[in-house]
Amino acid sequence: MWTFPLLLMNATTNIGVVGAGTMGRGIAQIAAAAGHHVTLVDQNQEALSHAVGSLEAIMKRLVEKGRLNSEEASRILSRISTSQSIQSLSDSGLVVEAIVENMDVKSKLFSDLEKVVSDQTVLATNTSSLSVTGIAASLKNPKRLIGLHFFNPAPLLPLVEVVPALQTDSGLPETMMVLMRNWGKKPALAKDTPGFIVNRVARPFYGEAIRILEEGVADVATIDWAMTELGGFRMGPFTLMDLIGNDVNYAVTESVWTSFHFDSRYQPSFAQKRNVEAGWFGRKSGKGWYEHGPDAVLSEPRRDKELGQQILWRILVLLINEAADAVFWGVANAEDVDVAMKGGVNYPKGLLSWAEEVGLDRCVSKLDEMKALYGESRYRCSPLLRKRAQEERGFF
Repeated sequence: MWTFPLLLMNATTNIGVVGAGTMGRGIAQIAAAAGHHVTLVDQNQEALSHAVGSLEAIMKRLVEKGRLNSEEASRILSRISTSQSIQSLSDSGLVVEAIVENMDVKSKLFSDLEKVVSDQTVLATNTSSLSVTGIAASLKNPKRLIGLHFFNPAPLLPLVEVVPALQTDSGLPETMMVLMRNWGKKPALAKDTPGFIVNRVARPFYGEAIRILEEGVADVATIDWAMTELGGFRMGPFTLMDLIGNDVNYAVTESVWTSFHFDSRYQPSFAQKRNVEAGWFGRKSGKGWYEHGPDAVLSEPRRDKELGQQILWRILVLLINEAADAVFWGVANAEDVDVAMKGGVNYPKGLLSWAEEVGLDRCVSKLDEMKALYGESRYRCSPLLRKRAQEERGFF
């Protein structure tokens, strides 16, 4: 019988990270800061060199800002070594994969890792959209695999979605929750369903904002203004899509939509698809929903508070509905849904706490109003939200 190693609680346990991109080096930084020796592996030596240079620059900035002293920064860097071969991970207690989002590539990596590491080594995938259960199926011992989905930038955003596969050892999720807390993170336990918590619940933030734009209710600047100035979100949906990249955001939406058998709640937008086809990805391409670059002129929003409240309320109630539905379908409990949305995408409040604040009955009425107006199932009310409203009960 396979048993997971309690030594994972110990900072002396070696950690392996495969993939030296932005996410991989961020995970390496977190583990090293928690006291672990970390081996960062990538087949591309240039990627490894870039990762080391980036980590050195990050440590320098943290020292300059007074968040670390120079000795502590040096210790963190000294705990990170690099390699081009997974053979160097043979003594790792935990290996976290952070490579390309491709099932075949990930499955082959884990199959290869299983031949190298100890029988007691825990294997973790940082996938944001693939089935953890499907990845686990590539292993001879699938009980050892679990999803640890960090959010970018990993050292700054506190959330980690802990996602057990169907085959994962029953004690491993709690072990990983404890480990993530030891790393200074805020873990949320999520069921292995498309999008887990955040990428599922957050879809209306983008999708309904685009819908409002397509209907001609408001322009991008006004929608962003409503969500930031009136809603307290750190970024409006269009600013955030331009930051993430419209290509990336569209691909995630399409993946969730397809995985949910084309449920209209997650249907991608033609407007965003056209942006992607035009190469208007956002900041990285110089143009997206906004113009970017040194000569870009920022659009001025229409600061109409009544209109702004209508925009905020329409998007917010759909976010609340998705959060309630995630609880209804057992994706996560109410506490973890709120932790995830605050810790993974910096929402100003947990959505279910927000629902209690504005009134569950108001949420249900707004959803029923939009369902009657549009006749689309994307506006159907979650059974749990309706039930709690009828019972005059909250989520907490």
